[in-house]
Amino acid sequence: MKKITFLATALVFTSLLNAQVKEAFTDKKLPSVEVLTLDGKRVNISDYGKKGKITIISFWATWCAPCKLELNNISDIYDDWKKDYNLELVAVSIDDSRSTAKVKSLVQAQGWDFAVLLDPNGDLKRAFNFQMPPYTVLVNKNGTIVSTHLGYKSGDELILEDEIKELSK
Repeated sequence: MKKITFLATALVFTSLLNAQVKEAFTDKKLPSVEVLTLDGKRVNISDYGKKGKITIISFWATWCAPCKLELNNISDIYDDWKKDYNLELVAVSIDDSRSTAKVKSLVQAQGWDFAVLLDPNGDLKRAFNFQMPPYTVLVNKNGTIVSTHLGYKSGDELILEDEIKELSK
């Protein structure tokens, strides 16, 4: 009985937390925060909201198994999404400065064909105010955040695609 009560409480808490995160960022523009490309060039994340494309920003880390699963699953259908929805995926690594060296080799090994950026100081992560990846942000063609999602389980990319379809209409 105690386990059921604990699980129910945890589920309610997680749902409320995710709802609060959604409310905090929905209908806002991307923050003006600089991150790095894999080549060390500075890029302002808000520029991705000015390209007239639907944009997915996926926060991940090399040590996060669900993050890599999510990016691999999206990678499998990414070419179709680009073509069908005029979409861009940006994967932002939140690995700290000690472990960012692992990012480039992991990206190459996975064969990811989308933009990968680095947030080694956690500035962008702090701007979005989340604790753990994976954390996914969906941005419409006008650069407005329309939804956020905390966590990942297989199949979430299909739910994300439903949201993308609605935005592309």
